[in-house]
Amino acid sequence: MYNDLLRKDKELYTQNGILHMLDRNKRIKPRPERFQNCRDLFDLILTCEERVYDQVVEDLNSREQETCQPVHVINVDIQDNHEEATLGAFLICELCQCIQHTEDMENEIDELLQEFEEKSGRAFLHTVCFY
Repeated sequence: MYNDLLRKDKELYTQNGILHMLDRNKRIKPRPERFQNCRDLFDLILTCEERVYDQVVEDLNSREQETCQPVHVINVDIQDNHEEATLGAFLICELCQCIQHTEDMENEIDELLQEFEEKSGRAFLHTVCFY
């Protein structure tokens, strides 16, 4: 994708930050990944787009439940541009740090998310699925 956009219009895609984001992604991810192919178990899954949140929840709900381990799925809508991605990254980092420091995530997460909604002015989606 990076090379294709580079050939099409290097100046445009450099100016709007797309090439920078793709270059960064190449350094932090060895290849594109699909959540649907991952069988790891998580306590928390964060998405940044409602469409992706819906797909993750649908996939988890379609799997056969084996362990009944809960997984919290949270969506923080972030517009797909460099500035919003940067602000969203700091918000998600802070949220994760707060969740990590809770004594009982299961009982405290709703209140924590409400505080973050008020603080950030963003609405979060949240649901619990089971493995």
